[in-house]
Amino acid sequence: MSAPGPDAPTPLTPLPQARRRKRSPLPVVLGVAALVGLTATIAFGNLNRSLEYFVTPSEYQQQEAELQGRPVRIGGLVKAAKYDPQTLNLRFTVTDGSASFPVQYHGAVTDLFKENQGVVVRGEFQGETFHATDLVVKHSEEYNVPKTQAELKDMIKSAD
Repeated sequence: MSAPGPDAPTPLTPLPQARRRKRSPLPVVLGVAALVGLTATIAFGNLNRSLEYFVTPSEYQQQEAELQGRPVRIGGLVKAAKYDPQTLNLRFTVTDGSASFPVQYHGAVTDLFKENQGVVVRGEFQGETFHATDLVVKHSEEYNVPKTQAELKDMIKSAD
């Protein structure tokens, strides 16, 4: 056999199989982590601002720095209540026996609201005065059914 000439085709050798480029999972993992972090920040950030604490006047005095400017519910007893039914302005003091705060409220007041009665007010402090937006009056837990007509008539008269 003779050697191939310069014009003779060279035998083709197969090319090696192309390597596939591996994709890094890092961008997907970082994207999912960023979405979870953003969702958690929005949910828990707003949750902290919308929390409303229930405290007594004494507890508020102790935690005043962290509760200042936040919506709060304060519970205690009513003292020195002054209500003007024409303007619907109510001023009273809420106390727990050791601390007291003046409260201002504008709105209709139930007949259950009176001195030495339990009350829960929702609102926030502006200076030293608590400006209430809601007023919840605690009523007696006792209910006595009148046994006679006379007791029923007395109960109706005392309600008027």
